[in-house]
Amino acid sequence: MTSTPNSSPNIAFIGVGNMARAIIGGLLATGYPADHLWVTARNPDKLSDLAERGLHATADNDNAILNADIVVLAVKPQGMQALGEAHRDSVQQKRPLLISVAAGITAEALERWFGGDLAVVRCMPNTPSLVQTGAAGLYANSKVTPTQKEQTEAILAAVGIALWVEQEAQVDTVTAISGSGPAYYFLMMEAMAKAGEQLGLDADTALKLTLQTALGAAKMASQSNLSPAQLRAQVTSPKGTTEQAILSFQAQGYEAMVLKAMQACRDRAEGLSEELCQN
Repeated sequence: MTSTPNSSPNIAFIGVGNMARAIIGGLLATGYPADHLWVTARNPDKLSDLAERGLHATADNDNAILNADIVVLAVKPQGMQALGEAHRDSVQQKRPLLISVAAGITAEALERWFGGDLAVVRCMPNTPSLVQTGAAGLYANSKVTPTQKEQTEAILAAVGIALWVEQEAQVDTVTAISGSGPAYYFLMMEAMAKAGEQLGLDADTALKLTLQTALGAAKMASQSNLSPAQLRAQVTSPKGTTEQAILSFQAQGYEAMVLKAMQACRDRAEGLSEELCQN
């Protein structure tokens, strides 16, 4: 069945890794009709639980593509070219919106590999999508219609927030902020919990206090009208305990270190695009 723009479009997920499963789970949780979702995988065992939930589960990518208005490409970046070349005819026959969640693969390369003249959205989601608190950056090529942009937003809204960028190069900056960002916070949590132990707390107490503090700070920042800098100032009394920690961070070049790390992440994302999209 092909849907009308105002109904639930048929969506095919090519690949059912963690990100695809997160999006599928989010869609189902919001009441999206299971019989409008197609999923594919080489190993049928990976699809049994999804079939039990009412999704169309198949090992036949062409079958899924030919039944879809939107195709979510959720395979590894290294396999995207081969996927496009193998299923180019089906994509050209159906001409669905292609949404890629593969890092480093440009919209131009996707169009070329899948036969050209296609609507393509690049999506850079992140792992908190697994718990419906994801942050995704989106880039649309010139062939994506306003309706298709709305449909893309609705799909990603099922697992968090989704924001558009105007230039494709900005997707690499999104990677440096939200795509890879969860790991930065995990590293900070790891360091804080370890420091808590070294300063006398037991491991369980140090970890629980660290995690709750991270959760609370993120919740305050997301719900407040104040900027992070203003919130920090509110809890940093002159000559107080917090100020001493902040001054220590800044004396070691904390802000410059963060910028340098994010630049390294962005540069690697740019390098991946050059490596993966040259053919």
